[in-house]
Amino acid sequence: MNRIYLDHAATSPMHPEVVRTFTEALGTVYGNPSSIHGTGRTARKALDDARRVFAKSINAEDPEIIITSGGTEADNLAIFGTAAKKAGKHIIATAIEHHAVLHACAKLEREGYEVTYLPVDANGRVEAEDVKKALREDTILVTVMLGNNEVGTIQPIAEIGELLKDTGVTFHTDAVQAYGLLPIDVDELNVDLLSVSAHKLNGPKGVGFLYQRKGTPLAPQLIGGEQERKRRAGTENVPGIAAFAKAVAISLETKEEKWEQYNGFKEMFKTVLRNEGIKFSENGSHQMPHILNLSIPGIDIESFLVNLDLAGISASSGSACTAGSIDPSHVLVAMFGEKAEQIRNSIRFSFGIGLTEGDVIKAAEKTAQISKRLALQ
Repeated sequence: MNRIYLDHAATSPMHPEVVRTFTEALGTVYGNPSSIHGTGRTARKALDDARRVFAKSINAEDPEIIITSGGTEADNLAIFGTAAKKAGKHIIATAIEHHAVLHACAKLEREGYEVTYLPVDANGRVEAEDVKKALREDTILVTVMLGNNEVGTIQPIAEIGELLKDTGVTFHTDAVQAYGLLPIDVDELNVDLLSVSAHKLNGPKGVGFLYQRKGTPLAPQLIGGEQERKRRAGTENVPGIAAFAKAVAISLETKEEKWEQYNGFKEMFKTVLRNEGIKFSENGSHQMPHILNLSIPGIDIESFLVNLDLAGISASSGSACTAGSIDPSHVLVAMFGEKAEQIRNSIRFSFGIGLTEGDVIKAAEKTAQISKRLALQ
């Protein structure tokens, strides 16, 4: 059976050119970037070249990029690193953040911090005005994701950044799901910290970065050597970083093309369902193009996902980090409430490289067939 992979928001396959870059670097760029000999300098150049790509992609300066092991570490560094450097004890987040943010905030709450979790509307969008109303004299950090990983809703980051300007409050955005698809300019967004992960845009797992605006207070969370300008200890994963840079370069070249293609896939998928007489509603609005989250009345998500898997289709019920859990999606709960039917009947399809129109149509047809079968049970 040829599987159809529709879970690119959870993780994406590596681009063939990225694989080549990665494997070549594994065999040739093996030096420690901190070593002063020629082999080390070769690794340092690869690291510096990659950092330049990352910085340019978000209109930042090279020293403002901190290489991490991925989005989770970048989020943790942003939150714990800010808390350790600033005197206040109040943080503002939204109820739909990734668990890398929510669990970090919960840990700080256990240590005596107060966290205000802002609500979102039925489309999964937070109001900038709510951020303004939640600000206090002791607020040290506002953290709001750029694009939601479950329903795809894009948040008003630039608007929030503008109102936080000159307040002294650090502004962090988790851009893991949006990076590579949305245009990102840290000056236009007015963010101080921004998290990114490679494996969401066809790069390798285990590498990412945190943008830190010059002058933004941040305490290191990993202690050891003096790598990353003493902000993140540990010998850098140079082959992974080089491969990540290749993935970023490709994503910048193909961003508009992917936007159009993935939006086309979404409309194609929904058209097939309508033609098959399947009733559904779409969760979220003002979305990133690659995420399609649908509520289909009459189904139960666990059995639905099992049937899709047996049919050779990989999809998800929400965040990949809670896959296999029967707990309801915290994003859908925030949008609709704990008793809403969307909690039990919503499924996320997400698109990426390697998919064809034929794949999308076939997946939609099988989704319709399974929906009809399960609705009769």
